[in-house]
Amino acid sequence: MKDSLKHRTIHALSWSFIESIGVQIVQFIISIILARILFPAQFGLIGMLTIFIAVAQTFLNSGFGTALIQKQDATQTDMCSVFYFNIIVGIVASGLLSIAAPWIAEFYNQPELTSLTRALSLTIIINSFGLIQTTIVTKEINFKTLTKVSIISSILSGIIGIVMAYKGYGVWSLVYQQISRAFLSTLLLWIFNTWRPSPLFSIKSLQEMFSFGSRMLASGLLDQIFNNIYLLVIGKLFSAADLGYFTRSKTLQELPSQTLAGMVGRVTFPVFSAIQDDRERLKSGMKKALTSLALLNFPMMVGISLIARPLIIVLFTEKWIESIPYLRLLCFLGFLYPMHLINLNVLQALGRSDLFFRLEIIKKILIVINIAVTWRWGISAMIYGMIVNTIVSYYLNAYYNKILINYSIREQLFDLFPYLVVTIIMGLGVYIVGLPPYPNQLILLLVQIFTGAIIYVILCRVFRLTIFMEIWDIGLNKFIKSKDNTFSDF
Repeated sequence: MKDSLKHRTIHALSWSFIESIGVQIVQFIISIILARILFPAQFGLIGMLTIFIAVAQTFLNSGFGTALIQKQDATQTDMCSVFYFNIIVGIVASGLLSIAAPWIAEFYNQPELTSLTRALSLTIIINSFGLIQTTIVTKEINFKTLTKVSIISSILSGIIGIVMAYKGYGVWSLVYQQISRAFLSTLLLWIFNTWRPSPLFSIKSLQEMFSFGSRMLASGLLDQIFNNIYLLVIGKLFSAADLGYFTRSKTLQELPSQTLAGMVGRVTFPVFSAIQDDRERLKSGMKKALTSLALLNFPMMVGISLIARPLIIVLFTEKWIESIPYLRLLCFLGFLYPMHLINLNVLQALGRSDLFFRLEIIKKILIVINIAVTWRWGISAMIYGMIVNTIVSYYLNAYYNKILINYSIREQLFDLFPYLVVTIIMGLGVYIVGLPPYPNQLILLLVQIFTGAIIYVILCRVFRLTIFMEIWDIGLNKFIKSKDNTFSDF
């Protein structure tokens, strides 16, 4: 059973990696094209609505999707009950969002937001039909299906958005891109997944999952509201263009950090749930997940911060140049994000949604304090406060894992320290090669990326970082095996 779970985990991580990287590459290319066609203010309008769509989407999940994954003996009745309940919630949430649309537009003093809000609310209803399908394949650790769905829907919806942008539809090209992606994802989930609902519905089934699911819903609501509250505040206090610059830098920073964290996190949660009764295996799995994330996330965040100027200019043109200082600061915010996720995954896997919810409340209070103190000094000051908050939040998230699985924050930092040292040395190298003048920003960007990659790989090899050496040995063995097979053909 242990070997079977290990094999399924490695297989799932492989497909999760393919999906995350594939989807992000597709979306990244699409975002570059759209950013070159459209203007910051148009992205800012969509950013103003992000918090409302995110909250409605969280109600759609209702915490029962997470409860189904955590529940080891989920039945067809459980799944059908959640499926029908999600559709009802999706229709209600979409309706309420449509009703609130004029007030949202008035709040931002942007009349166009009324029609934009009502159009985007359709994604909530569409997603309600595919949520249980996603939950089932996640519980089965079947990320091959999710990979196909995500990549195909991202490509097709991206093409729709780009064509509409070229045709002059402006901000509506972004709206129809999101609607078409929701529709295509749901359609493909039904095509690729064999599960179908039965005429079964049980209030008792929902009640059994309510204790865990309700706390996860409350935590999810807090998380979505406060993750996007900066968009709400910046959209209200500053211009749509300012919000566009912030969202562009935030999206670019989150591209590697949250993609990587999501890729590992959604695999580790069902895996951790499967071994929740074996605390030693759980601790060992958490340690491997943390160091694996650090191996990739640390150099990416430091590297992006150092190459922010040439990166923005080369990819998005100089009309996005005001995003550069925000991007540099936000990279420090993304430095610890994956570490948060793994610590919280353990709490969820152990069924401690009470602790999860308690932590969320404390962290959200810190966000309110930060906004109240820093907004008057501008967006950069708010980001500095966010950095302080994320350091405190990491300590809070890690605190309970000392009690539950005997993996303290001190021990975590000790395990992460070698990866931090190697990253700092790499960062110094990238900074130094960026000091001389270069013919253009593209050459500077390529030189810094190439230098950073070479330095980092060499240092990982010299210091023999555990996770790096495991990957190195696996790759080397596969190369040797492939080479032997090639010669054996002769």
